[in-house]
Amino acid sequence: MKVALVSEHASPLALVGGVDSGGQNIYIANVARELAKAGHSVDVFTRCDNCHLPRVMNWRPKLRVVHVPAGPQAFVPKEALLGYMDEFGDWMGRFFLEQPRPYDVVHANFFMSGWASLRAADAMPLPLVTTFHALGLVRRRHQGGADGFPDERFDIERTLMRESDRIVAECPQDREDMLELYGADPARIDVVPCGFDPGEFAPIDRREARERLGWPRDEFIVLQLGRMVPRKGVDNVIRGLAKLGSRLRERARLCVVGGATEAADPVATPEIGRLMQVADASGVASRVQFVGRRDRAALPLHYAACDVFVTTPWYEPFGITPVEAMACARPVIGSAVGGIKSTVVDGETGFLVPPDDPGALAEKLAVLQDDPQLAQRMGEAGLARARALFTWRGVARSLARCYRRALDPRRAIREPVRPGRRFAASRRAERANIFTNGAE
Repeated sequence: MKVALVSEHASPLALVGGVDSGGQNIYIANVARELAKAGHSVDVFTRCDNCHLPRVMNWRPKLRVVHVPAGPQAFVPKEALLGYMDEFGDWMGRFFLEQPRPYDVVHANFFMSGWASLRAADAMPLPLVTTFHALGLVRRRHQGGADGFPDERFDIERTLMRESDRIVAECPQDREDMLELYGADPARIDVVPCGFDPGEFAPIDRREARERLGWPRDEFIVLQLGRMVPRKGVDNVIRGLAKLGSRLRERARLCVVGGATEAADPVATPEIGRLMQVADASGVASRVQFVGRRDRAALPLHYAACDVFVTTPWYEPFGITPVEAMACARPVIGSAVGGIKSTVVDGETGFLVPPDDPGALAEKLAVLQDDPQLAQRMGEAGLARARALFTWRGVARSLARCYRRALDPRRAIREPVRPGRRFAASRRAERANIFTNGAE
């Protein structure tokens, strides 16, 4: 197949760990690579945010990155990108028509990519597969006024649920939210998780990892790794550390990896400044180490060096970091939300705790600190689970099956949901109505 993989704000070439660089960048990079390795031709379409980027970059065999001119050729927060998506879609549609070999399927990632892809598909009748990565109604429920996306997102997501030939849910909770909040057609939803690369994440001896990082040998080290934004709940991990009994707390340390720069700069990453204040107010500033952003190549060392990986976000559509930690044979304590509920098996590969409950987190940290053998068994169980269920190769195979279902004219009971150019006018009218009326 020839696949157009659309990711408007998350380039596979971007650094991971900044405010707008995270799981989706990793997802796009690895899905694209594995599809290309499997023999498919893949073009990744992402917004051009730098005037020095080539329009089309031959990244790997059978894999190109296409930088779409839409809006300023500079960084724009993703919350402010929706107004450029018609321009993005129009340019992409023209590019589709210019190709000597037509695309077989468009796989849009995030609601804005889906919106642009609907516009591009006016140029030719292509099946559309959509992965949302996060749902606006779920985000708004948890973030309230802190959600910077416009209300138009909700109607756009409803339109995409209705018009996509296939919808990819990243976990059972994601599917349930699509059905309950958006009225999605269950017959068109495929559940395909995120993954990890076994060549990138694998067990390393803990003592060796600590020596290479310069970490103390005899401390119980908790690792938190990811984007430094409030919804990740890093403040809950700090408060959980503070609630450990004094005997355990004196031997424990929290290492926080992430940020806009390689140094833990509270100016460059305001969330780090806020978390430093939380650590100080909680009386554990000396036990919390902020190390800043680290390159992907350094992350396996950090997973390997810790005793337990902790992630307690308010909500998480999937969450790649727990899978990466499991792939490094480390137990995981995660909040019982979203995709984490389906990756971490409570009591077997780690523990699930309520979000924003530092007392419950402290209780589970104490269990693992007091019982290193249990922690080791959980880590080994997590490794086996990750290798069996969550490799990027397996993810790409599942997506390829999803693409074939989208291509199969027998897939739908009713008429095809996206018939192409002859409905261009009605789509444009629907877009205008969404932007005029706003949220319901």
